[in-house]
Amino acid sequence: MREVRRIIDAYGMTPDTVTEDGASKVTIRQLITADTQAPNFAMRLFELQPGGNTPYHTHAWEHEVFILRGQGEIVTEEGLRPFKAGDAVLVLPEEKHQFRNNGSEAVNFICIIPIQGKCLDAMESVRDQLAALKGSKAK
Repeated sequence: MREVRRIIDAYGMTPDTVTEDGASKVTIRQLITADTQAPNFAMRLFELQPGGNTPYHTHAWEHEVFILRGQGEIVTEEGLRPFKAGDAVLVLPEEKHQFRNNGSEAVNFICIIPIQGKCLDAMESVRDQLAALKGSKAK
């Protein structure tokens, strides 16, 4: 029988300020990562203060988000979608997105992404193969 590998005191960790261009009033706690021996996925805890937001960005991987507290909206190319505590959000690969806190209390959410390495490399390989197939069908 396997044992639980790690138990992390999320709120006991000191959060890091997100400093990417376009980020405002947002912090991150890196809960589970390759540093804690997770083989495939990283779990992060974000906090957006009222009026705060993540950058409007895109990347090659999907991520899953669970809203723990607060309310706000996610910005995509299709427009704005409201979210609230208890909602789950799927952000697809290459989908432009931004999380905004338009409420009066902090927004906390868990975000799970693939860890750089075998999982992300495999996904990028599949993406490249799909793009090559689409290109060959267009000819």
